[in-house]
Amino acid sequence: MSISDTTPRTFQVHPTDTPTTGADLEALLAAPRFGSVFTDHMARISWTQDAGWHDHRVEKYGPLQLDPATAVLHYAQEIFEGLKAYRHDDGSVWTFRPWANAERLQRSARRLALPELSVEDFLGSIQALVRTDLDWVPGGEETSLYLRPFMYASEPFLGVRASLEAEYLVIASPVGSYFAGGVRPVSIWVAEDYHRAGPGGTGNAKCGGNYAASLLPQQEAYAKGCEQVCFLDAKTNTLLEELGGMNVFTVRADGTVVTPRLTGTILEGVTRSSILTLLSEQGHAIEEQDIPLTELLAGLADGSVAEVFACGTAAVVTPIGRLAGEGFDQTIGDGTAGPVTTSVRQQLTDIQYGRAADTHSWLHRLA
Repeated sequence: MSISDTTPRTFQVHPTDTPTTGADLEALLAAPRFGSVFTDHMARISWTQDAGWHDHRVEKYGPLQLDPATAVLHYAQEIFEGLKAYRHDDGSVWTFRPWANAERLQRSARRLALPELSVEDFLGSIQALVRTDLDWVPGGEETSLYLRPFMYASEPFLGVRASLEAEYLVIASPVGSYFAGGVRPVSIWVAEDYHRAGPGGTGNAKCGGNYAASLLPQQEAYAKGCEQVCFLDAKTNTLLEELGGMNVFTVRADGTVVTPRLTGTILEGVTRSSILTLLSEQGHAIEEQDIPLTELLAGLADGSVAEVFACGTAAVVTPIGRLAGEGFDQTIGDGTAGPVTTSVRQQLTDIQYGRAADTHSWLHRLA
């Protein structure tokens, strides 16, 4: 879909009575930490089975009032997205492939039995919020305004059925690098006792339950001295799938790039798709296929696998310098970021920040 195919909807703006300005805003933007500070407003749309989507507005950021019986609290009927707004050198603000996020939100809604939001409403919501809180978009190196659209079942009832009411919101947070210490190789723990998702489940939907399932093994990874956890498939417990919140890639010594195929248990990442396009254009052979853990470890040992990296909206591209698990602890290459990882990360961020030509029309101007 091209951006010209859609017309963002108009949102009614109800400005906050306590805007953050001057020195206070400057201090918050000076060194933004990921997801810890939020802008003055949020975009919101309500849905009922009878009225459909209605009441498109931007309002003051603040707590949500939920009945104790609200469906999402009991049955986890919730989905979300993540994308960023980037300030370019000329002061304009852009986002990256937002229609892909809008379409994925629709797929997630379908899987979780929530109402599908139109692409027009999705684009309208992020544009209205960014334009309202434009001063919150940082302009420093590796900084952006992280946008979190989400939807939840809001009907107050106890009973196992799809909710007849829903709320859609977008909140925004000025951010710097996802990992503390900036872009550097991370250590990954391979979980063999836990699984993120199984066949027929919600693995290819972006819903909170998938991430909740990753938190205990993530704690185990921390205890083992690693920053992230990598999951194997639930069916055979032998194949790499994805990290807790990122897709994974391997690079062979001959330059071939391999990533797990989409089986319904892996999230179809927007960054993943973009990287596949860029690497193919660079001349790399691309293979989307099963990656047995044993074969990956053998390739790292004999040098036939040269690099491993992960990708996602939040962290963009993250080099992996160490892969560990029960009975193995393997340094990848010399433990530093490899040339393919470094090159594709630079190429992608150059497009996002307007430093390189956007030959794929991936960018959409917000302000």
